[in-house]
Amino acid sequence: MDNKKIRNPKFWVPSLYLAQGLPFFAVAIVANQMLKSMGVPNDELNHWTGLIGFAWVFKPLWSPFLELASSKKLVVVGFQIFGGLCLGGVALALHAPFWFAACMAMLALVGISSATHDISCDGLYISSLDEKGQAKYAGWTGTFFNAGKFFTTGGLLLLAGHFEKTLGVVPAWTISFCILAVIMVALGLYNSWALPTALNEVTADTNAGAIARTLGEVIVEFFKKPGIWVSILFIILFRAGEAQVQSIGPLFLREARNLGGLGLTTAEVGAVYGTVGTVAFVVGSIAGGYFTSWLSLKRAILWLILAVNLPNLAFYLLSVFQPTELSVIGVALSVEMFGYGFGFVGLILYMMQVVAPGKYQTAHYAFSTGIMQLGFVLFKLFSGDIQLSLGYQHFFVWVMLCAIPVAVLSQIIPMTARPQAEEEPAPQAVRAG
Repeated sequence: MDNKKIRNPKFWVPSLYLAQGLPFFAVAIVANQMLKSMGVPNDELNHWTGLIGFAWVFKPLWSPFLELASSKKLVVVGFQIFGGLCLGGVALALHAPFWFAACMAMLALVGISSATHDISCDGLYISSLDEKGQAKYAGWTGTFFNAGKFFTTGGLLLLAGHFEKTLGVVPAWTISFCILAVIMVALGLYNSWALPTALNEVTADTNAGAIARTLGEVIVEFFKKPGIWVSILFIILFRAGEAQVQSIGPLFLREARNLGGLGLTTAEVGAVYGTVGTVAFVVGSIAGGYFTSWLSLKRAILWLILAVNLPNLAFYLLSVFQPTELSVIGVALSVEMFGYGFGFVGLILYMMQVVAPGKYQTAHYAFSTGIMQLGFVLFKLFSGDIQLSLGYQHFFVWVMLCAIPVAVLSQIIPMTARPQAEEEPAPQAVRAG
């Protein structure tokens, strides 16, 4: 690596990770708010957006084949521009007679594009910076990824809420997704200049057949790890309550008060969930990292699980008392999001320190993150059905009860990796999905 050929990371790390965050949150959160405004029931919208989430589950399966491209920069820039065009396609789809099917198709393309972009995005960061540089800018990656959340679930929802009142629902969301599309394409064009080239290493063995054989070996070795099925169960159960709250919570805020919700407008949801909530999540994530470093994962894991799940009591209390003051709602959501950020560190460190170590450590960490996303998707898929069956109050009680199995499991399974014969450098941490 010749650092003289690489622009100062200040010019490309922010734009690279902002482009990673924007489409992810557009699919994970903004799409649900748009569909809620369009009158789609909670169960149906979570079924479809949950299915789109499988793109992030299965991305490790096609990630090795991206090495066939001449450079990581080519893949990154290409999928940023393609993802932007697909976001623009969502705006156009809203005006079609078969708008729902068209929107889901375009959002699925956004999801596949974003998941594929993530692979080369992290790879480019790792290959373009030495260890000192990676450490120096690691905080920037999380900051600008979450800036994507701040912009989409904060600023964009505020804007959409304003236009819903003045122009109507369809024009409001058309404008919102057009803005996202323009920003993504602009980021792609900027990054075509700013990003380092990051050429892929090509050898005589670099071909689809050889990559497929290696991938097969990686998968076999992953499932041969001691206690892997218990680890998979733990990863999936860890997200049981959090996935359901993150899926239904924002919809509960929008739901009419006579139906058990808080009756907030799109703009008000953006104000409390996408701004103060995002800040609370980031602060909680930092605090959780320091807490676990001080106490060790083994001693901290139960507290981290409780931190993710106990603050969901805030949603239950909101559903019982249905306050009208935005400040009260904002405080309650800040507590919930702080706990989510604080405790989620436990899952990241479990995958990194317990599941990934050994041969193919980096690849196995990627598989672990896919299973992590699978946990989110599985519980998201059925969260709407459960909520409609129980009502909001009982649903939030159910969500808190979902913490019991993983809390018990955390006390009876190892929190350290068994010795492995061969190890690779520790993988990079990922941001919450």
